[in-house]
Amino acid sequence: MKRSHALLWMVIIAVAAAASGWFAAQRQTSMQVKHADGGGAPSEGGRKVLYYQSGMHPWIRSDKPGKCTICGMPLTPVFEGEKPSEPSTAGIVSLSSNNISVLQVRTTRIQRRALERTLHVAGIMEDDDTKHRRLSAYIEGRIEKLNVDHVGATIVEGQPLATFHSPMLLGLEREYVNVVKQLTEATPTVKAELEKLKTSAENRLRLMGLTTAQIEAMPSRKDSDHLFEILAPISGTVVTREIYEGQYVKEGDRLFEIADFSTMWFQFDAYERDLPWLKIGQFVDVTTPSTPGKVFKASIRFINPNLNETTRTAKVRVEIQNPWVQEGGTQRRELLHRAYAEGQVRSQLGEVLAVPRSAVLNPSGKPAVYLSLGEAHYQHRSVQLGRVTDEFYEVLSGLNEGDEVVIAGNLLIDAQAQILSGSETASASPIQNAPQTSASLSTPDTTEATFLVDFLNRFDRVRKALAQDDLDAFRTAAETLLPSAHSLAEKFKTHPEWKAWTDKLEQRSALTPAPTLVEARRQFHALNESVVGMTQATPTTTNLPPLKFYQCPMASRSFPGAPKSAIWPQLQGPLENPYMGKDMIDCGTEVKP
Repeated sequence: MKRSHALLWMVIIAVAAAASGWFAAQRQTSMQVKHADGGGAPSEGGRKVLYYQSGMHPWIRSDKPGKCTICGMPLTPVFEGEKPSEPSTAGIVSLSSNNISVLQVRTTRIQRRALERTLHVAGIMEDDDTKHRRLSAYIEGRIEKLNVDHVGATIVEGQPLATFHSPMLLGLEREYVNVVKQLTEATPTVKAELEKLKTSAENRLRLMGLTTAQIEAMPSRKDSDHLFEILAPISGTVVTREIYEGQYVKEGDRLFEIADFSTMWFQFDAYERDLPWLKIGQFVDVTTPSTPGKVFKASIRFINPNLNETTRTAKVRVEIQNPWVQEGGTQRRELLHRAYAEGQVRSQLGEVLAVPRSAVLNPSGKPAVYLSLGEAHYQHRSVQLGRVTDEFYEVLSGLNEGDEVVIAGNLLIDAQAQILSGSETASASPIQNAPQTSASLSTPDTTEATFLVDFLNRFDRVRKALAQDDLDAFRTAAETLLPSAHSLAEKFKTHPEWKAWTDKLEQRSALTPAPTLVEARRQFHALNESVVGMTQATPTTTNLPPLKFYQCPMASRSFPGAPKSAIWPQLQGPLENPYMGKDMIDCGTEVKP
């Protein structure tokens, strides 16, 4: 009996607990519904908080309190009914994580560094211009004999170059000899007058090109001696000979040209933008194909302050000592006159704030970068630049140490900024001066333009690799070209006027792993012709980035069968020649398409 009562009480307790749990669950559900209706939303002072936002960087938002991921300032609440702070869209581009991956965006923080630049220059070996002499005939006469009968002969000062007959010179000689004889027999009263006549005769003979020794030897010459010697005025090398034996010459006619090769002038043209890196006394490493394997180290002695108006270059002179060398039992100067030579000038700056060259866009001469603001936001920032090195620009204003800038993908970010806003805040501007002909292409829409910009960006990487003589970089960039060209062809396949171009681009983008730079440039040239043709046929449109066109006048040296000159496009300056590479990277001129 007691056992049955105990069992009854256990059942009652279990039922009570279940009921209590059911009521608690119902209450919890009711509270959740209430919260869902907004009655229980987070609030401050009775107002509903929509989200939390950074006052300094309004695009940074969170659903709970915290700090800005950029500046570290506390996030402020945005209440229901308030107008939230909107980020300024001036020059700011927002990208999704997918876009960042597709555009291959990379950034770096700028810092102060010691800048170094190596200038590669080319020029000609000239003789010392201050010791260059031209011999001309002082008086009419006939060349009886040539003592030096070939160009390149080495001579010493006072050496006879030719034997000369001149009736006029014979008359002056006899006049002088008569005065000398009279002096030996003259009385003191007339001796002073004869001295004056002797001096006058000597001066006239010197004006005829005779030396003091030749004049003093005249009284001892025989009457039958009617020839005079033309003597070398300096030691050096004969560089021109204008006369032959038996030739009759008149006063002023050229006879010989003599150069002193003991010191050579290596002269090269320096572009205007490179002049800040060149200083008097700076050392240059000079090499020439005529003396393979040898480096001549010499200093800059003169920089011509007069620039060539056409090429915007100034002549720079390096003076090099030219020693004698033994060759085949004879001596000659080691450096040859007018030989082609190359030089390397290494310059260094102290520590300055520097930004990578790849980060700088330079549309219409207005340099700018894209600054990473964090959270996939990028801001257009104008900068003032100083000197430029192989990899960096000196920053004068516009950036601070530690700023994070975009070094890859910035061209596409710039194009995206223009496509989205269409304003002048983006760097990109229409392709200028594109010819409008019957063969012109239709204007691509924004989506199509994105594919076209992507291809041009990849093409520019290929071009830049060749300009730097970087075969590995060329191969890497070439691998990314074909997929982009294929996507471009697919995008424009419904446009008949575009299809011919994009199909050709796809065909010529199939670059093979070139074994040499010569082969790489041959492949590039075929593709470049199609790119130039297409870009020149493209109408003016705000959907495309600016293009600069440059022409190389010596493209025929880049690979066998190359044309004499070639034009290529660049997304931005400065000129970087893919046909000539680092040795002549500045070779060329900007042209209108």
